[in-house]
Amino acid sequence: MDIRRLKSFIVIVDSGSITRAADLLHIAQPALSQQLAALEEHFGHKLLIRSQQGVSMTDAGHAVYRHAQIILRQMEQAQADASAAGNSLAGRVSVGLVPFSSAATLSVDLLAETRKRHPGILLHLTESVGQTYSQMIMNGRLEMALLHGTGPIKGVRFEPILSEEFFLVAHRDFAIEADAKPVPVNALDGIPLLLPPAYNFVRRAVDTAFTRTRTNLKVVAEVEIVRTLARAVGSGLGATIMPKAIADRIVSESSEPLICRLVSPRIEETLSLCVSDQNPLSEPALAVRDILLELTARLKG
Repeated sequence: MDIRRLKSFIVIVDSGSITRAADLLHIAQPALSQQLAALEEHFGHKLLIRSQQGVSMTDAGHAVYRHAQIILRQMEQAQADASAAGNSLAGRVSVGLVPFSSAATLSVDLLAETRKRHPGILLHLTESVGQTYSQMIMNGRLEMALLHGTGPIKGVRFEPILSEEFFLVAHRDFAIEADAKPVPVNALDGIPLLLPPAYNFVRRAVDTAFTRTRTNLKVVAEVEIVRTLARAVGSGLGATIMPKAIADRIVSESSEPLICRLVSPRIEETLSLCVSDQNPLSEPALAVRDILLELTARLKG
């Protein structure tokens, strides 16, 4: 098996087109098509379906893509281990940090601590709202992730880290009193809210709380960028309900005085460390995991 064929296959899938993949790989399209044909002949299955919209994976293609990611990661790690033999840890480690959570506040600290303790490790941080981290771990694109939820999901293992409480953040123009007591969910009936899209864990938790209390949830905009959300709330365009770490960030970044109150009944989500239950972590990944657990322990404190 030529490793280059696996690399080419991954690029074709990720780019969604053989033509785009050929441009990215700087090889002729017929040559790339030949590599794909050789790969399909090797496995005895069709791996991709071509259409005018691009390419899509067959069931066999999904299996090969997942293993190709793992094989290439192991090859990279073998090269890094050989180069660093007898010296410090080295290699690439990919970590997903779910947005709209305490995890998103750890990125700079994780980067700094990893550089300080293990300068040979190349840390790849992802903070994406459009991709499923558990699937990326199963496909070998991530080695670990901090995400909301406790599973179970076949192929990955969840280690609950902490529970995040949700807070209402609103401009004073909404006439919500500054009070240490939690604000009842039913008191927010009809208030314009700025929230992530419906597929987001934070949004689903808020939706569930409003449904259970039979309160009208009025979402006036769906925002996936924390900085934009903070500016919009500070401008009085709407209120929001977020985990405490994000609520605190919105308040700290606003030039306007904002109301920040716990919500009742309590809304909360569990933040978990997610890793593959099939593939053991490399030594560099274990080192990054230890740092990540140290940082999350500070959040609990």
